Amino acid sequence: MSGAPPPSASSPPRAASLGVLRAYLGPLKWQVTGLAALLLTGTGLSLTLPQLLRRFVDNARLEAGADVGLLARLAGLYIAAAIGVQLLTASATYVGARVGWTATNRLRADLLRHLLSLDMHEHKERTPGEMIERIDGDVTALSNFFSQFAVRVFGAALLLTGAVVMFYLTDLRVGIGITLFVAVTLVAMNRVRKHGVEPTRLERESSARLFGYVEERLAGLDDVRSLGAGEHHLRGFLRVQGEFFRRSTFSWRRRSVVWQLSMALFAAGYVGVLGAAVGLYAAGAITLGTAFLLYQYMSMVEEPIDQLTQQLQDLQKAGASLGRVSELLALRSGLPEGERELPGGPLDLRFEQVGFSYAPGDPEGRAVLHGVSFHLPAGQTLGLLGRTGSGKTTLTRLVSRLYDPTSGQVRLGGVDTRDLRLEGLRTRVAVVTQDVQLFQASVRDNLSFFDPSVSDAEVEAALHEVGLGEWLARLPDGVRTPLPTGSLSAGQAQLLAFARVLLRDPAVVILDEPSSRLDPATEAQLTRAMTRLLSGRTAIVIAHRLDTVARADRILVLGEGRVLEDGARALLAADPRSHYAALLRAGTLAEAEGVLA
Repeated sequence: MSGAPPPSASSPPRAASLGVLRAYLGPLKWQVTGLAALLLTGTGLSLTLPQLLRRFVDNARLEAGADVGLLARLAGLYIAAAIGVQLLTASATYVGARVGWTATNRLRADLLRHLLSLDMHEHKERTPGEMIERIDGDVTALSNFFSQFAVRVFGAALLLTGAVVMFYLTDLRVGIGITLFVAVTLVAMNRVRKHGVEPTRLERESSARLFGYVEERLAGLDDVRSLGAGEHHLRGFLRVQGEFFRRSTFSWRRRSVVWQLSMALFAAGYVGVLGAAVGLYAAGAITLGTAFLLYQYMSMVEEPIDQLTQQLQDLQKAGASLGRVSELLALRSGLPEGERELPGGPLDLRFEQVGFSYAPGDPEGRAVLHGVSFHLPAGQTLGLLGRTGSGKTTLTRLVSRLYDPTSGQVRLGGVDTRDLRLEGLRTRVAVVTQDVQLFQASVRDNLSFFDPSVSDAEVEAALHEVGLGEWLARLPDGVRTPLPTGSLSAGQAQLLAFARVLLRDPAVVILDEPSSRLDPATEAQLTRAMTRLLSGRTAIVIAHRLDTVARADRILVLGEGRVLEDGARALLAADPRSHYAALLRAGTLAEAEGVLA
């Protein structure tokens, strides 16, 4: 399911918002047409009800005696029309809700897809909680608005127009007065409505900050507890919550002015219509039934304007949300989409004078990599060593194209990664990080990332391949067993991550310190699984322990973003002057920090 391309970042906010509306409501034009037909028919029936009531009242007051049969027929028609109005209104409500939720569900999916396509710079600037609020909170406000907008606003506009026309048909003078009243009311409410848009936007922003604050504290709950910082973070939560409360109440007060103004104007409007009806009836210009008719049509003027008043408050929320969603869709990734595909089979990797800074536009930004060059032949494993902060993880992020190099080229299979389609690249490159993300879902969903096309047999084969066959046999429902987060050891989580990679069968595998938190026995099991995983694949292993790279084909040592050493592992180990040999003599990287200084 693909949506229309998001509006450009240079579009004016209103134009961008209209573009979003066209993109997601446009494909539903036939459902919207059906909805319009329901609303038109319902409005027509609603306008006939006062006419039936007028005839009933006038015939009931005939001095020669009322025609009971006619009165019965009029009453039956009135009841049938009233039931028809209710059925049409219910149908329109259903279709309107279907239109609204279909449009906003597409918007949710496209918004999430767009967020996932943004480069890491954008994700670093926003907390996950804020992103969740943008996707769920803002779009929910839009869905509530869309699902009722057509029924309430369009239907109200039809009913309002029909009621005003009926006033003209009944009495020209009353029709002119009602037209002026409606015009003044709508203009006044629209002007007042605009004052609530900006406070509502600020309310949504403070809500996003609140979500972000809570998400960050929950993510770091272990540290907060262990350091006894609960009271400090609670005070911080109260400050953020207090700001959200103040902005919410202020925004509500500004929006409620619309409703208060509507009440005052309609109090004056009813007095005017009732005064005109009494005066015309006393003068003999209209019948008692027509006087009732005028009152009924005045209620039909009040009802749609009251609906419009309520929707204007929702419009304020939707307008603020639509603006924020449009701003998000207007963001552009700093990673332009390429068009080329990777060649089949094993892939070699080449860095050519690669430099990188996380803040390339900032003259104060310190470069992380400086002129890095090396070549990793297809099917070989590279052990990547270096002190903390030397640029190891940054180097691997350039391979999977989470970032693009500031200078130089990264070539995979002979192709500059900037020329590749991102989806195609990331299908062929798999990364296993130190912290494995597990979901509260079944084992198969955790390994397949919820892909229904992956069979249970494939998942079971992958688990056996990484040495988790006995663990799988103990699960009550096999791969369908729910896997609550936190239920696995660090070693089991890493093995599950290996199984994920095997299911994808990539050409390049990157392991970021896979054995950094494991005991020797678990590390041995992980090493066996790693050997099977890397067989026949091009691989980069960031090592925390030298044993992890003992079977690597090549070694690359980084220091302060520069290549200190690059060569075949066996040759470097045999050269007593090499950095790698010095590390082997020191025993561990932790003891050899000074060697790489």
